[in-house]
Amino acid sequence: MSASSRRGLLQGLGALALLPSAARAAEAPPNIVFILADDMGYADLGVYGQRDFATPNLDRLAAQGVRFTQGYANSAVCSATRFGLITGRYQYRLRGGLEEPIAGANDQIGLPPEHPTLPSLLKARGYRTALFGKWHLGALPKFGPLKSGYDEFFGNTGGAVDYFTHKAGVGEQLPSDLFEGEVRVDKAGYYTDLIAEYGQAFLRRQTAAQPFLLSLHFTAPHWPWEGPGDEGVSRQLKTLGHTDGGNLRTYGEIVGALDAAVGRLLATLEAQGLAQNTIVVFTSDNGGERFSNTWPFSGQKTELLEGGIRVPTLLRWPARVKPGQVSEQVLISMDWLPTLLAAAGGAPHPDYPSDGRNLLPQILGQAAPVERQLFWRYKANAQRAVRQGDWKYLQINGNEFLFNLALDARERANLAELQPARLQQLRNDWLAWNAQMLPITDEVRTHKISGKVQADRPGN
Repeated sequence: MSASSRRGLLQGLGALALLPSAARAAEAPPNIVFILADDMGYADLGVYGQRDFATPNLDRLAAQGVRFTQGYANSAVCSATRFGLITGRYQYRLRGGLEEPIAGANDQIGLPPEHPTLPSLLKARGYRTALFGKWHLGALPKFGPLKSGYDEFFGNTGGAVDYFTHKAGVGEQLPSDLFEGEVRVDKAGYYTDLIAEYGQAFLRRQTAAQPFLLSLHFTAPHWPWEGPGDEGVSRQLKTLGHTDGGNLRTYGEIVGALDAAVGRLLATLEAQGLAQNTIVVFTSDNGGERFSNTWPFSGQKTELLEGGIRVPTLLRWPARVKPGQVSEQVLISMDWLPTLLAAAGGAPHPDYPSDGRNLLPQILGQAAPVERQLFWRYKANAQRAVRQGDWKYLQINGNEFLFNLALDARERANLAELQPARLQQLRNDWLAWNAQMLPITDEVRTHKISGKVQADRPGN
């Protein structure tokens, strides 16, 4: 922290000390705990409709704050969304954000250290910052959390690791992909639990004297399909991928372990006396994979159908947000940077204006929901999408669709022929937006979609 930042923070805290305790809770910069799941389906939590397994801690978190029904990810895959989340901008403005997702083999593509980020902007305001879990925004030593605003880091730098060996593949000679700071480390334990333990230890070191951002980016429920009791399965894997084994029972155990880890973290926050003025956010980087529940939506990860981009989204802030709320406000990953900065009394860097929107007034109940226009693109199957109010324009392999999501959440009734003017307008809007983004060239890496996406699938 710079001398001027420290001076401003101490002066502010000194003034707050003169206020009654209730006023201090409302006026002090809030702590932020941002919890990101990996590949979680929209209905993988009880409060969103899951009935095959229980998620009591996340359900309780929802009851204590706001549950959003129209939360979106910036992309249908991992690292692209993470670019949008950390920069508050469309990922397509950066070369690394074009990758769908970043491949570990290319160590020259990533998040430029000089680019302002949510942690770097909060750090400039006196926040202590830490990331525990998945980075996936470029490989060390050129890129990394400590170069982009985080004071502390423990986790994996790539996309996926085994929950027990913590390797990004299989083989005795392969090193662990776990790092502490920028030093590779070996740790024993189920990865979801390790991330939570680091988070709990960080919380135990915090006091009300300095606000903090704690980012907990779990790999759960991303493959490999290993619950807490499946260490033997880990030793039997021939490759590390989503096609190796798995079943609904195991998937439920992976989500259950994540839910239990969140419960322990929230209990630690409470025990430290920090819960009242801490914003807790829970969401996912994209929609679910083959064992997830995306009802009532169609599609999954890698697809711009709602099931690939609509994600569970929860927020709790006891000092400022009333419990038990359900919000239909449309929001997307890149909104979190301007929104959380506003809660901390800050704003995006003027040279890097956010493509997201500050939704703090809506969250605090000070303003009505606002209509959004959001854009997506995905190289595989030449996918394009626009969300404008209740309307969605979708293109897959040159086939165009128009849906009214308020009436047709499953994207089955194609209204393109009935509403040609609206279709043309949204198509034009997408083209105008796309012209402002970096082009997707042949060398951009993209996921292969598992299972052919039929051109007429949404309208079936």
